[in-house]
Amino acid sequence: MLGVAGGTCSGKTKLADRLSELMGDDELALIKLDSYYWARDDEPFEQRALVNYDHPDAFDWPLLEHVDRLCGGEAVPVPIYDYANHNRTGEVRIVKPASIVVIEGILVLYEPTLRDRFDLKVYVDTDADVRLIRRLRRDVAERGRSPDSIMTQYMETVRPSHLQFIEPSKRHADVIIPQGGLNRPASPSLDAPRLRPLGWAEVGPR
Repeated sequence: MLGVAGGTCSGKTKLADRLSELMGDDELALIKLDSYYWARDDEPFEQRALVNYDHPDAFDWPLLEHVDRLCGGEAVPVPIYDYANHNRTGEVRIVKPASIVVIEGILVLYEPTLRDRFDLKVYVDTDADVRLIRRLRRDVAERGRSPDSIMTQYMETVRPSHLQFIEPSKRHADVIIPQGGLNRPASPSLDAPRLRPLGWAEVGPR
């Protein structure tokens, strides 16, 4: 089990997606923490928009028992989340068990019960100004938000939560990758030789 954490737009998703593409669905099961935001069907859009989605309370941690089921050889129905609507879509993505399980998200190294499951813990570390610029571009282009709303959310919830919860979780990492997805030696390429799972004897001290 591999945990990949980091701040908003740090490059953690790019790293996890590259690993998934390189290994293939038969060998790697990818779970994204964003899929586990609470369902908020009973709340109006205006109320959902005010939620701090970078706070641990925003996540449905009990539903991450999906990890146990995956490790037990069972496929799991992972919720599909709609960022523009701040809610689950009601649809699911079936993730099949595999020899490698990757959990990616801002707080995967914060939550102790999840963190303790990982064989390798990775934190993708990228400067705050770079992450903010990336978030502005992404949320305008992909999530239909205005620059003003993005900046307001960043200052009121994203930045404080990063400093309180996400940045401190870096101390739990086994590996810290700087520069996010721009760090080529640390980010697998599809042109690289195909990886295979290693036994602990193969990855121990030399």
